[in-house]
Amino acid sequence: MAEPRNRYSNVSFAFHWGIALLVVSQIVLIMLHDATEGPMSREYVQIHKSVGLSILVLTLARIGWRFANPAIPLPAGTPGWQKVAARTTHVLFYVLLIGLPLGGWAASSAGGRDIEWFGLFTWPALPLPLDRDLAGSFMEAHEAGVEVLYVLMILHIGAALKHHFIDRDNVLHRMIPLIHRRP
Repeated sequence: MAEPRNRYSNVSFAFHWGIALLVVSQIVLIMLHDATEGPMSREYVQIHKSVGLSILVLTLARIGWRFANPAIPLPAGTPGWQKVAARTTHVLFYVLLIGLPLGGWAASSAGGRDIEWFGLFTWPALPLPLDRDLAGSFMEAHEAGVEVLYVLMILHIGAALKHHFIDRDNVLHRMIPLIHRRP
């Protein structure tokens, strides 16, 4: 019988940390947008849109990878409610990592604003009517989703740290290669 996996694959690792870094860059880009005006502010938003659509594509690829390579189970002694919380958090992450870029894309499309993907090509607009109120509604939903994302990030990081420092198990080791496996 094969020994159970105790680490995620390099592909899973790349998806996790690549998307995480892109999400953090989104936060920084919007903070820079809010702190500036004029052409520079618009440039930060354009990069934010490009990164957001990149997150969308990478998340869809990650979900495909995840179906082919299921998650490593949590340690056997993990309480059932924690397993449910972990699964729920991961599902909500996927929903938001798809929904937030779609909402931003829809807001741009309804607002008649082009998205230049890193200056390489114009991302196609969604087939929505040009309607400022509709664009505003999409943007409000996008911003509300960001607030939920912040809460999930705090829960996710907090749970990983709890596993490492309180439970003293190998959950964090599975996704951070620099952390040595505990016996």
